[in-house]
Amino acid sequence: MTAAAIRRALPADAGAIAVLLHDFNREFDAPTPPVPALAARCEELLRAKAMTVLLAGEPPLGVAVLRLRPSPWTEDEEAHLQELYVVPAQRGRGIGRALVEATIEAARQAGATRLDLGTGESDTGARALYEKLGFTNREGGRDDPRMLFYERDI
Repeated sequence: MTAAAIRRALPADAGAIAVLLHDFNREFDAPTPPVPALAARCEELLRAKAMTVLLAGEPPLGVAVLRLRPSPWTEDEEAHLQELYVVPAQRGRGIGRALVEATIEAARQAGATRLDLGTGESDTGARALYEKLGFTNREGGRDDPRMLFYERDI
C-alpha cells in the first residue's frame, strides 16, 4: 500500500497538475503545451467542474484526470479516465493503483456505472495495472469482439 494520500484537486492545484501532465507527455514524446498554458487550462476546467483531478501525495507524485459526460443510452454518466501518471521514481509503490481506485469511486459517486480508458500497446506497466483492476480490452478467449480505441486529429 502507498503512503501517498489521494485527494481531489482544487483550482489552486492547476500549476502542479500542469507540471505532472507536461512531464507525462514529455516522457512519451507526445506534444504538450507549455506548463503555464496547461496550468491556465486546467484551472479553467477545474473551476467549471468540467473535469475531476485526483492527486497523490504532497507534493503531488501522481495524477488522474476523470472526465464525465451524459450518456445517450441511459440516465447514467459515462466516465473516462483521460490521464493517469505517476512520477517515474515513485512507480511500483501502489500510487497508480490508489489513483485508479479513487477514480473509480469518484466516477461511481458521480453516477457512472462504467469507466473507460485508453493506453498505448507498449505501455505494459499501465496495461498490467488496468487488467489487475478488472479492465478488459476483450482480447483472447472471450465471446465479445476485441475492443479498440481509435483517435484522430481534426
